[in-house]
Amino acid sequence: MRHAGVPPFVVCCALLLVSGCAWSADPGGTGERPPGAPTGVTAEAGSATSVHVMWNAVTAEDGVAGYEVYRGGTKVEDVPGSAHMVDVTRLAPGTTHVFTVRARDTEGRLGPRSREVRATTPAAVAADGSAPTRPGSLSGRAVGSRAAQLTWTASTDDRGVASYDVFQGESKIHSVGGGQTAAAVTGLRPGTRYVFTVRARDAADNVSPASTAVRLTTAPGSDDGRGTAPTDFRAATRHADGAWHIDLSWVPPRADGVVTEYEVQLDGRTATSLVFGGAPPRDRATYGFYAGQEAGVSHRVRIRAKLPDGTWGGWSAERRVTTGP
Repeated sequence: MRHAGVPPFVVCCALLLVSGCAWSADPGGTGERPPGAPTGVTAEAGSATSVHVMWNAVTAEDGVAGYEVYRGGTKVEDVPGSAHMVDVTRLAPGTTHVFTVRARDTEGRLGPRSREVRATTPAAVAADGSAPTRPGSLSGRAVGSRAAQLTWTASTDDRGVASYDVFQGESKIHSVGGGQTAAAVTGLRPGTRYVFTVRARDAADNVSPASTAVRLTTAPGSDDGRGTAPTDFRAATRHADGAWHIDLSWVPPRADGVVTEYEVQLDGRTATSLVFGGAPPRDRATYGFYAGQEAGVSHRVRIRAKLPDGTWGGWSAERRVTTGP
């Protein structure tokens, strides 16, 4: 069966495909598995000498004791297991830095490195004692029970804004680039009241006054982040050139910005990542991929989007498809 309106392997723009790969769960043959590789890793320059690195929490059989952050091949930060971000400081200005993250469980086993992420620090500036202006018109809305969407108007600075820091109460919880005026805050608790503010930072690490505070309450219950998930997700199988393929279509999640990257999960494991080039679809996206030559095989498939601020949104509803008539 072929879903109407989903042409074979056709999308409305260029796609860069990155195949998922497996990690040997027990390289030493001990029967004990180390933690998996952290996902959703992002890196954003905070100033000429600092980069904000974030990642998703990792689950492990014996619990996660901490994370190790690497710049190139050198470990630069140790982070406790309860934290999922860090500011890497004392970096060279005007330089592209490559970061990876590894999880360490309570038995001391290290998991594999995450995928590499890159961030370029701005060039060093002459003596600059002038902080950016306060971000304006901060507003926010709860997105289901576990996420919030924040937007604000841009700050100004005599040398340019390098980044914006998002605070929950007095704690910095996120950072986005200076050209961005929106952020998705994920990992919140259901039915909880939150207070957020935003500060602007320039390349010399001068920080603006805090914006006005925005207060919001997440919905009760648990929606597993579905408020940030692709909607109207559909899946169908198609036979072509002697093999079966799975065709997907979905509506991109509502976000303050353009969504360009998605992760496709097949039978509980990452099947592929895809990045839309050119003009990414805003109303409905489509994608098709190879599923094998055997008929009568059932699969579970779902998809999630990387939001404009670099964090992963929630998973779509899961669909089941079977190859063959």
